[in-house]
Amino acid sequence: MQFKNKSVTLIYSVLIVILISGTVFSSSQNRVRLSSVLADDYEIMKCKKKLASFDVSLRQLPLNEVIAEVGKTFMGTPYVAGTLDQNSGSETVVVSITGLDCVTFVENCLIFSRLIKEGKANFDDYMKELEKIRYRNGINEGYSSRLHYFTDWIYDNEQKGIVNDITKEIGGTEYPKTINFMTTHRGSYSQMKHDDDNYSKMIDVENQINTRKQYYIPKEQISEFYDKMQTGDIVGLTSALDGLDIAHTGFVYKEGGRTFLMHASLKNKQVEISSSELMDYLMSNPKQTGIVIARVTDVK
Repeated sequence: MQFKNKSVTLIYSVLIVILISGTVFSSSQNRVRLSSVLADDYEIMKCKKKLASFDVSLRQLPLNEVIAEVGKTFMGTPYVAGTLDQNSGSETVVVSITGLDCVTFVENCLIFSRLIKEGKANFDDYMKELEKIRYRNGINEGYSSRLHYFTDWIYDNEQKGIVNDITKEIGGTEYPKTINFMTTHRGSYSQMKHDDDNYSKMIDVENQINTRKQYYIPKEQISEFYDKMQTGDIVGLTSALDGLDIAHTGFVYKEGGRTFLMHASLKNKQVEISSSELMDYLMSNPKQTGIVIARVTDVK
């Protein structure tokens, strides 16, 4: 009887160890998963609230029109630079919707709009779509897998069937430019400054970009292409800086027969629709040389 009690005790002890081990393993798995995402509770709450706020009738609109409606809900949101580089450690999928730069504004409008069209409204779906759009091949595999250069962002999302680069198709001019801004300004990027692996991988990324033929519409000619643009087209404003492809980005917004830029404005520190038409907006900035245009692919 004493032996039996000892056996039972031993069995219970083993079971407890197994249960504890399983809990620790599960918690470890959660930590690994969560460590790849950077978002505070407030950002997550705001994102969930926004997901639940959209009228289901928007789903009936073409995707480009949904983008315009989603973009309007961000009007006045503060411009915040550098939101994707909040840490110098391992690459994390950053969630930020209460402060946006030009790229994160475009990404968020596109993500929310695609989810609306698919009838999805939960945070996990948002996170999957965010990683899919922001990273090469849709997977976060480290700093260099993030689509830092916007022409690369367009190219990769075209491969995924999310957008189509229509610049050449509508009559764009060849954009012969060597892309190497990030690696020639290594000290400006904390993730590359002292990390030879990230630096080497970004050189490979730039070399790959430079194998592609790029096209753009010079800013002096933009008004000639207004009738070929539509609301919700993604616009990349090409840069005059050596080594840099795109200086700014946003969406085409048509109203009253005129063509504007919906964007997160660095100058005015908020999301807005430009007061002047797209060509006039670029002509006022000597650091911007023209545009590339990507048309969103409607969700089936």
